Amino acid sequence: MHKYNTNIESTRNNMVENQSIGQNPYINQNNMSNINNIPTNIPQQNQNLLGNDFVKGALIGAAVTFLLTNKKAQSTIMDAVSKGNEFFQAGMEEIKERYEDIKAQRESNEES
Repeated sequence: MHKYNTNIESTRNNMVENQSIGQNPYINQNNMSNINNIPTNIPQQNQNLLGNDFVKGALIGAAVTFLLTNKKAQSTIMDAVSKGNEFFQAGMEEIKERYEDIKAQRESNEES
């Protein structure tokens, strides 16, 4: 003899074919009054291929492709990066010099 009931049919509710959706315990009963007010003419998202996002993506893709395939554009970009690096290094040297000047001035003030 089994401890549990093994007859699955006895555990199911006797469902009536014409049972309404309002009797479903899994549906929030508070929102049932709005079920007939669901709009049927919901506008779909813009599926136009010439939408703003598509145009932006196409332009960015074209620019990246141009930069990756054009040798002259690559050399121009590398020259600009190199100059930027030189300016950065010069700026760092200037900051180091100012730091040393302030440090020397502080030491001279402390000795006086």
